Amino acid sequence: MLGLDDRIVSFSHGGSLWIVLAVAALLGLRHATDPDHLAAVTTLVASSKDRAARRAGELGLAWGLGHAMTLFAFGLPIVLLNSDLPARVQQGAETAIGFVIIYLAARLLLRWYRGELRFHVHPEAHGARTRTGAFVIGLVHGMGGSAGVGVLLLASIQSRVVAVCSLLLLAVFTALSMTVLSTGLGSILVARPARGVFAGLAPALGTLSLAFGLWYAAAAWSAAPYPF
Repeated sequence: MLGLDDRIVSFSHGGSLWIVLAVAALLGLRHATDPDHLAAVTTLVASSKDRAARRAGELGLAWGLGHAMTLFAFGLPIVLLNSDLPARVQQGAETAIGFVIIYLAARLLLRWYRGELRFHVHPEAHGARTRTGAFVIGLVHGMGGSAGVGVLLLASIQSRVVAVCSLLLLAVFTALSMTVLSTGLGSILVARPARGVFAGLAPALGTLSLAFGLWYAAAAWSAAPYPF
């Protein structure tokens, strides 16, 4: 994002094994702050029926695990074969991410329109299904950006064993950072100041996320600029 990943990877050039692995973990922690991830996790947590911090963390963990699985699966052949994913595959993955963000934003707007955005303290019976949905969304989301991640790792890692271990660390710490991010958002949403104003902010949040998803899908086809 805006060259930050390149600066992080530069610390591993000529470094020891532990520095390389630490850089991979740091990349995973930073990965959750990508604009598309922030848009997705914000609308995912905000539109859930139960927005308690613990519940939000569970959604973030499910989403992060799904994301980590596909990030590793798509990044592994890049690391082992030293080649990028086909352009059409990457383009299709980025388009799918745009549609996921659009879906989450539309769901948030629909729940706001129905007056369903009320604070709930206790998890509801359908929570497991929501976690499954978050996991599936994470699987789709993890496909995007995997090629770039693999290239960054290969730029400084010569050993395939170390590269695979680094990719695994990146995936694990991505899931961890997404869990922490979701828990933090959930904590904000259940705080007393946010309870009274969230329903009023939801349409603006949903509209901005919807616009971002449309732009992200368009950028995948070079129909809009992508500065990140």
